[in-house]
Amino acid sequence: MPRPWAPDEEERVFHEALDQIELADGLGFDSVWEVEHHFLEEYAHSSAPEVFLAAASQRTKRIRLGHGIVQLPHAFNHPARVAERIATLDLLSHGRVEFGTGQGSSQVELGGFGVDREAKHAQWEEALDAIVLMMTEEPFAGYEGRWLSMPPRNVVPKPKQKPHPPLWVACSRRETILEAARKGVGALSFSFIEPEQAKAWVDDYYRIVQSPECVPAGLAVNPQVAVVLPFMCHPEEQTAIDRGIDGAHFFGFSLAYYYVFGKHVPGVSNIWEEFKAHRREYGFARELINADDQPLGVKLLQHGMGSLRGGVGTPAQLGGLVERYERAGVDLVVFAPQAGHNRHEDICEALDVFGKQVLPKFAEQAPAREAEKQRRLAPALEQALARRGAGRPPRPAALRDYVITPQGETGAAGSVRVWPAPAGAKARPVPGGATLLARLVRHRSDRQLERLAPILAPVIFKGMQRAFRPDRAFGFSGEIEYELRRNGGPARKWTVRIDGARAVARQRPAQHPAAVLRMSAPTFFRLGAGLLEPVAALMQRKLEVEGDLGLVSRLGEMFGGPSRF
Repeated sequence: MPRPWAPDEEERVFHEALDQIELADGLGFDSVWEVEHHFLEEYAHSSAPEVFLAAASQRTKRIRLGHGIVQLPHAFNHPARVAERIATLDLLSHGRVEFGTGQGSSQVELGGFGVDREAKHAQWEEALDAIVLMMTEEPFAGYEGRWLSMPPRNVVPKPKQKPHPPLWVACSRRETILEAARKGVGALSFSFIEPEQAKAWVDDYYRIVQSPECVPAGLAVNPQVAVVLPFMCHPEEQTAIDRGIDGAHFFGFSLAYYYVFGKHVPGVSNIWEEFKAHRREYGFARELINADDQPLGVKLLQHGMGSLRGGVGTPAQLGGLVERYERAGVDLVVFAPQAGHNRHEDICEALDVFGKQVLPKFAEQAPAREAEKQRRLAPALEQALARRGAGRPPRPAALRDYVITPQGETGAAGSVRVWPAPAGAKARPVPGGATLLARLVRHRSDRQLERLAPILAPVIFKGMQRAFRPDRAFGFSGEIEYELRRNGGPARKWTVRIDGARAVARQRPAQHPAAVLRMSAPTFFRLGAGLLEPVAALMQRKLEVEGDLGLVSRLGEMFGGPSRF
């Protein structure tokens, strides 16, 4: 979606993309992949892939529908909502979903949703684990993890594919590909790598899949490695270049802009103009791309300059490139034709040419190749799934003693019962002993919490004193005031005084506060228990902040937990 934008630009692009997918379905392409990105102007306006893929499911018959990917940190998507959406799409498409997952890494997205960069990987792991259980347990027995706390529920619907759709994770580095292997999930590589370089990554991936290191994240192993390439195909090489290389380069440039070097002003920056002015210095030199009828190099380097070529060329050149990836052991090549100002008509022609002149050869060989792979890996995959079962606490087969009424819910002993996360998962490290606190606060109304305020407030503030980490205060010395409003009564003010290696909390107004946080007492208790995220409280106007915002953003870390702003 590079600028300039016509009034109907987004609408046009969505519908053209659906036309392209319908064409690819008829030509025999295996799968289509749709990203989830937020606020990435010009690079990706695909913020609701579940909606787009649902539309694609009704215009296609056989092509598989890949989330490439769903962002799993909880501020992006609650795990239960992800499980519900994936299952619904799987039913609508008659079992054609590929469930790609990831954690996001652009500051535009992480900051927009208040996702802690240091915590996002662990949140992805926890969410993936919980979603697998939600899609396969009937009922889901609940979860008590570091970030997710959820009581038993029957998460419906369940997906058509059993035990669940194939699992993938987005990878941009070799280390992430190896982690995908350890978790038994497909590796969606978004690095532009040559086939010969990919071979070393693929060999390492399959070595780990077949080793004791592989402990599957899901109830089935999905051993696959995919690579992503810009794409344009035409019988005349120069025409393919003229139609596709600028789009390919803008794809790579805008990706690097958001993740490496960009200085973005929302609604103001013009990435297309920056691309035209600076493409050479960032490795997208147009003059290096020439029609020479040579085998395709994904990346070119000449005269000290670099340039991206990818899959832009003739059917013969693209066929040779795919063969090299096949010899390297890559399972899936994902083409990205819709980039930059590439024209819809040119994309459709390129798909048609490739689909008729190149694809049939690979499609004909695919069944035998896949059968041989499954035969070779079967013993290792069976052992891997056995390791998964051996390393986890038992989950209950039924919860007949768990009862939900209009007034609340109870387990056998009259209290809420939630099954723990896998062995090794830690209780959520938030102020005031939040694991116990969460049990006291969860399911109580504002009125009930206000009655408990004389007990809960001192508990939380004393817990903050004990949990204080001077190394996370970064030299700050001063007062932070908490103003806790009560329904029908005067607000009560607490002051946390930080001085050197200690923090002291007292019920009194601050004299010279560096920051003031105003909220109701129930909101404070839910924040302290980890049941409400600060960013959500701010957006819902349940929390008001005055003073040093940078200091406020570090409070979670200063008092023993992750940054949750």
